[in-house]
Amino acid sequence: MEELVKVSNLKFKYPDGTSLTFDGQEFTVNRGERVVILGPNGSGKSTLLSLLLGLLTSSEGNINVLGVDPAKDYEKVRERIGVLLQNVDLQIIAPKVSEDISFSPRNYGYKKEEIDKLVDDILMKLEIEHLRDKVPHYMSGGEKTKVGIAGALVTKPELLILDEPFEHIDPTCRMELINLLNNVNKENGTAILLSTHNMNTVPLIADTVYLIAEGGKIVGKGTPKEIFSEIEKLSQCHVEPPILGSLFAELKKQGIDLDVSLTVEEAACAIANEIVSLKNKSGAA
Repeated sequence: MEELVKVSNLKFKYPDGTSLTFDGQEFTVNRGERVVILGPNGSGKSTLLSLLLGLLTSSEGNINVLGVDPAKDYEKVRERIGVLLQNVDLQIIAPKVSEDISFSPRNYGYKKEEIDKLVDDILMKLEIEHLRDKVPHYMSGGEKTKVGIAGALVTKPELLILDEPFEHIDPTCRMELINLLNNVNKENGTAILLSTHNMNTVPLIADTVYLIAEGGKIVGKGTPKEIFSEIEKLSQCHVEPPILGSLFAELKKQGIDLDVSLTVEEAACAIANEIVSLKNKSGAA
């Protein structure tokens, strides 16, 4: 598969001397892949994304985004990357929603007719046509997040980078955003890279999960099911294990060895099947 992002042995030092080292294994994002960076606050998730966006410069290691070093040549690839910052208020800068969404294509030199069509299309796709003429300052957190996503997606980027996108929105808006991102990934083949410490969202939005410990060390990589099975490793990284992961770990201690389920429905089905199987074995005996 084509690698859009590749990071290895990356080191960053803050002005106060504190450093983060992203090593342990290579970090990659393939075309069309949905990747989640999972880790506690302070582990370096936002710093890593800032390095990928050329906002920070590493002191050591290798970093490649769409074929360039972002610290040196981000301008060459910025049109191919959509970004949603952790604080969306810092990203929405125009006085009206439609003007904010059209900011990137206007600056990239698109013609007015093309800009209007792009804005119309993304407003319709995100079902936020009613926000077109709104003043962003007066919108809810969920509405601002959707507008920020619209601005990030308006030019149909190959790679979408989101920093803690579910942090300040309610559960209903969170599910709407997850469904939206999955649809964009499926329909456009857009690769998605996002950071979070919210375990409940991981199985709904990830193909691959990177687990990052304090200091930036990459201590795990796998599918959501594989990462959810690493209860001890999650605890060591100060990430609260998912309740289903803890449940199946406890069942294993009791002699019932089942694969970790990612949803309540899946867990209920697995446990019910196991009960039936045990009853059948007991009856046969």
